[in-house]
Amino acid sequence: MGGSYDANAAGGEPTPASGGNEGDFKPHGLPVKKISAAVPENTAELSFGPAFADMQILSNAQVALYLRASAGSAADRDEELQDVYQKTQGYVNRFNTMNNPEKDQQELVDELDNLQDALTTYRKETDEGEELLLHSFEVASLMNLMATDTTAEEALALIPSLSRFPEAAIDEILELIRGTMIRIVS
Repeated sequence: MGGSYDANAAGGEPTPASGGNEGDFKPHGLPVKKISAAVPENTAELSFGPAFADMQILSNAQVALYLRASAGSAADRDEELQDVYQKTQGYVNRFNTMNNPEKDQQELVDELDNLQDALTTYRKETDEGEELLLHSFEVASLMNLMATDTTAEEALALIPSLSRFPEAAIDEILELIRGTMIRIVS
């Protein structure tokens, strides 16, 4: 693909982007940031390329809370939500396992922020003295897959990069998440 943009997949119009290459397109006339193919992305190796170097990755539960808050603000201003917003909200609500409509929204935000902080600061030292940390992708992925009965084997199957951790450490991580989930749903 080498930097080309699939305009049909994003609903854009196939117009040549600046530079005049026929394979480069602009979605709806907007400029497209080209991503170099030199750095292959691989979640199992936590390789995401330079475009994602400074990104904060959120869980579905966090996105659901942010969208709910902004929907409330839009309603207060008598604004209509766009279709893409509603679809995104539907998606994150469908896969959000950490939700309790009876809890105060700020309480949910605090619980999720505390969990994210605990996972982000989690450290495990290997027998060789190497300190292992969770990558932000792993933190969000763990928060997304979490159910009270998730096992270390399931977590490893869905997030292969966790294989650098001993199974006991993965169990500790899952226990952190279980504790938060129980507080949220009870």
